[in-house]
Amino acid sequence: MKERQQKYINDEMSQSIIDTVEKLASEQGAESVTVRMVMRELNITNRVFYNRFRNIDEVLEIIYENTVLKIRESIISEFDPEKDFFTQVINIVANTLVMSYENKMNLNHYIFENDSTSEENYNWWKSKIEELIEFGKQKGFIGNIDSKKMSYSIWCFIRGYNADALGRGLKKEEALENFKYSFGILLDGMAHPTK
Repeated sequence: MKERQQKYINDEMSQSIIDTVEKLASEQGAESVTVRMVMRELNITNRVFYNRFRNIDEVLEIIYENTVLKIRESIISEFDPEKDFFTQVINIVANTLVMSYENKMNLNHYIFENDSTSEENYNWWKSKIEELIEFGKQKGFIGNIDSKKMSYSIWCFIRGYNADALGRGLKKEEALENFKYSFGILLDGMAHPTK
């Protein structure tokens, strides 16, 4: 991800263009943003834009990658052995849901389209979920389950839930309450698996 971001001129104007595209995308939807809109908004020439970026999609890709990195950071945390394991997992995943909900709400179509095709993003998340499951198994919090299969199921559950809640326009608070309830039941099943 970082490799692509380093290809553009990294200056104040580039950041202004990125910020403007993000603002326009959140107001009008990513698919409707054009170079002409950005030029008007910033009062710049097309040369200024094209000296930095090939097209709007390249800027949207940078916004997408920044969003993914912010959301990924939310899952990387240490577990406190004094606190309930499942409560900590629910809180980490809920925080991830909130961040993704807020970041994706206005860039919904573009980001979900990219999430669907990004093998690197899928593999990163699946490995992190697998690590959490393995940690829970080692500590005796989770029963004997297949970590690979379960990490895929959790990925689908979280991603599908998020996509549906955004698509239906649920308020963040309602989405979070329903998610915590459902995810809690899923975690309870992991603690007491049946074969």
